[in-house]
Parts: sequence; structure tokens; C-alpha cells
Amino acid sequence: MTRATPQSICILRLSAIGDACNAASVVQAIQRQYPAAQITWVIGRVEAAFLGHLPGIEFVIFDKSRGWRAYRDLCRALAGRRFDVLLHMQLALRANIASLCIRARRRIGFDRARSKELHGLFINERIAPRQGMHVLDGFRQFASAIGVPLTAPEWDIPVAAADDEWARAQLDPEARGHLVLVPAASAPERNWPVARYAVLAEHAAAQGFAVYLCGGPTDTERQLAARIIAQSRVPVSDLVGRSSLRQLYALLRQVSLVVAPDTGPVHMAVAAGTPVIGLYGHSNPDRTGPYRFREYVVDTYHQALAAQQGKTADEARWGQRVYGDDLMQAISADQVIAMFDRVVAERGL
Repeated sequence: MTRATPQSICILRLSAIGDACNAASVVQAIQRQYPAAQITWVIGRVEAAFLGHLPGIEFVIFDKSRGWRAYRDLCRALAGRRFDVLLHMQLALRANIASLCIRARRRIGFDRARSKELHGLFINERIAPRQGMHVLDGFRQFASAIGVPLTAPEWDIPVAAADDEWARAQLDPEARGHLVLVPAASAPERNWPVARYAVLAEHAAAQGFAVYLCGGPTDTERQLAARIIAQSRVPVSDLVGRSSLRQLYALLRQVSLVVAPDTGPVHMAVAAGTPVIGLYGHSNPDRTGPYRFREYVVDTYHQALAAQQGKTADEARWGQRVYGDDLMQAISADQVIAMFDRVVAERGL
């Protein structure tokens, strides 16, 4: 059955930064396919601070810090409106409940294999089931479900002149290249050892690269940065907690290379087109790694999965995590340095 061209489309993807960044490429693909459609994105407050200026999209912020009042605010913001399509792109119970505030004729959600948190009760259509795909490819299926051709993901995230200027002011104009380290993931067990970042910084500096530490303003991240600097025998610029998300994105657009564990700025760098060396231990980088640069991942995931479950990634449930506080210890400094040298050579940095 041929469906009518949607005139109003609501995207529900609240968090997190990395997932919202991946989703942005899908939303922009929908924009290109249906330029006359009104697109509304229900998004988290922090995520909107980064993406809320994308042109041609109405952003409705769901602020989870407001507790139950966030649902009331959302219902009020969307009162009296009905969309042709809701793309329900988040499985969390919080998002499922938030979807009750969104009236739509078609409510498209995840396939049964990926559904959880009662997701199936809040939708009336599902994307096609498919195993072994990256999170971004899963998001792309939502666009496909409303007639958007599958093409290579693209991002067009505007950068304000002031943010560009801030980024340029941080960079050493005399350096051969610029290496950004984002050492802090959302959970401490995903962090690579401090001493190994220091060794990597020294190796990069010996090749003529200036080294920068980036991250959020939390005490934990600041302390981690301070420990890396204390152990480094070369200058390392500390930008942790000193940028907005949009300034950080502007910086990532201008640097040569990013090294980070499984954290949001990995996907920001991908959107910026900057090569990323991802350091992965607990989750499958084929599912959550840097989409355009998965060949540059250094991981211990597959080794740990085999040790803990006796399975390969193809044999295990897709998305299966592995556990242990010492998994990242299995990634050596030599492995990451070798990957650094490979990226520099292949990318002509």
C-alpha cells in the first residue's frame, strides 16, 4: 500500500549525547527527503544544548531533572497537536511514558527482538527486524520505514563563528597536528588507565602533535585530567570543563585525531568528520563504536566475551555486554600507539 507523504513528523529520542548525535544524521536525512514536512524532535535538555540549533527542526525539551513535571510540561507543549508519524527511537521506560504525550496516527518503534521496558505497548508499527547492526543503522531503519532511501549518513551541524574562534584560540598554530584525549566515560570501569594516556601523549608530542584533554565539568573528570597531566612528561593542555558542547564540537572539527573510550564525544567527532581511535572493553564496537572509523578501534571486548561466555560476537546476543573493572587494562599503550601511527600514516596527518 502506498502511504501518503508525511506532513508532520515527531522524533522521540531524549538521550544520550552520542545517540542523539547519531540520530541527528537520520533526522537530517528525513529533512532532505521531505523538505515541506514539519519535524518536531522531543529531546533531552543536555542534548538540546548541543543540537537545538539545527535549522528547520522544532525542538521540544524534556527535562528529566523536573521529575513527573517533565511529563506535564511535555503534554502541555504538545496539547492539541496530532502528528502523521511518531518515530519512537528510544526504549527506556521514561521515553515510553513520554510518548503518551504525543498523539500520532502512525507510531513506529523498534522490532520485537530489541524491544524492552514495555516498548511494544506504546507503538502500532515496528521497524524491520535485523541482526548485527550498529546503533546508527538501527536509527536509519526508522527513516526507511517512512520512505527515506538508505544512503550514507551525513551530518550538517552548524557552528557559530564565536565557537569556531574559541576553538582556534585553543590550538597551537606551530604544532604538526592536534590530538584530543577524552579520557572519561560515563562509568569508571570504561576508562583506560591514566598512565597509558600519559605514554600516548608523550609519543604524540614526539611526533610534533599538540595534546589536549577535553571533557565535562564534573569533579571526577577534572581529577582524571589532573592525574594524566601529572604523569605526562610533555605539555598537555587541559580543556576539561572549559567548553560548552557546541564549543567542543567546533574544536573536534579542527583537530587531527581523537582518542576516547565509549563516550559521547566519540560520536561528536564522527559527525565532525575527525578520525577517532575508540577504546572499547565492555560493549561491542561494531554496535556502538565510531561509525565512520570502526577500523581504528582498539578493543578487548571480543576477547572478554570469549572468556566470559565462550562465544563470539556473532554467537552471542547482539548488544551483549561484558563485565569487569579491569577489562580496559587489557588494552596496552603499545596497541594504541601503533593505532595512532597507523591513523597518522593512512590519513596523512
